[in-house]
Amino acid sequence: MTGTSSPRKRGPSVVRTKTLELRLRANDDNAASGPGVAHRSAGDQRHIARKRFGQNFLVDRHYVERIVAAIDPKPGDNLVEIGPGLGALTRPLLERAGRLTVIEIDRDLAARLRAEFPADRLVLHNADALEFDFGSLGREPRVVGNLPYNISTPLLFHLAGYEALVRDMTLMLQKEVVQRMAAAPATPEYGRLSVMLQAHFSIERLLVLPPGAFRPAPKVESAVARLIPLRERRPFIADEALFARIVSAAFGQRRKTLRNALKTLASKEQLERAGIAPRTRGETLSVEEFVRLANALA
Repeated sequence: MTGTSSPRKRGPSVVRTKTLELRLRANDDNAASGPGVAHRSAGDQRHIARKRFGQNFLVDRHYVERIVAAIDPKPGDNLVEIGPGLGALTRPLLERAGRLTVIEIDRDLAARLRAEFPADRLVLHNADALEFDFGSLGREPRVVGNLPYNISTPLLFHLAGYEALVRDMTLMLQKEVVQRMAAAPATPEYGRLSVMLQAHFSIERLLVLPPGAFRPAPKVESAVARLIPLRERRPFIADEALFARIVSAAFGQRRKTLRNALKTLASKEQLERAGIAPRTRGETLSVEEFVRLANALA
C-alpha cells in the first residue's frame, strides 16, 4: 500500500538481546542498593556500612512502624536513641515526641543527621555509647536503639548501670541475645546475662525481625526487647560486686557443680546454710536463689 510500510517482526535473537539488556539493568539497579554496598540516606546520599561499627540498617517500614508503636512515644518524653544510623526510627520518633537525643559513633552519619534535623529538635552526641554517661541526659530517659551485635552484651551491662535513672529501654538485638536475656532457669539459654539483667529489670520480647528487614542483611534473626527497671520489686542485694562474682563463677564452667565452681567463694557448709545443694549446677538456680546465696555470703 502506497505511503505506509508494514511493521517489521522482531526475530528471536532481537528479543533475547532486549531481554538480556533489561536483566542487566535490573541487576545494576539492585547492586546499587543491595546488601553490603551503599545505602541511601537524607538528600539521596549514600553511606557504606562499616563492619567495625556493626552497622545493619533497619529499612523495612513495616517493622519500623511496629517498633515505634511498641515504644509509644509521647510529647515530652525524654527519648534517647542509640545508633540512629540512617534515621529510620529517628524520623517517626521525632514526629511523635517532638524532641530526641541521639548517640551516634559514626562521624559521617552524625554529619548527615545534623544536616537533616534542626538542633533544637535533635540533640546529637557524636560518641561511643559504651563510654557515654547516660546519667547526663536528664530525668527518666527512655532508651531505644538498634544495638550493634558486636558490642551488645557489654553495652547491655553498661546500660544496666543506669537502672535507677531510666524509665524503660526498648532495644533491638540479635535474637539469640534476647533469648538469653529472658531465659528461664534450666534452659540452654539461661546464663550470666539472664541472671544479671533479671535481677534488675523485667524483660519482655516484643517481636522478631527477619534478616531481610536490614541492609546489609545480617546472617541471623533479630528481636526487640523491652526492659523496665524493677524499682521497688527489685530484690535486695547486699553486695552487688559479690553477687556479680558468684553469678560469673557459677556459669564459668556450666558442667561444674556449685561446690566446685564456687570453691573460692563459698564452702560446702555455706552453700547448705543458704539452702543451696552443693551438687547443684548454676544453670538450675533461680535469680532469687542467686540473690539469697550472695546475701548469705556478704
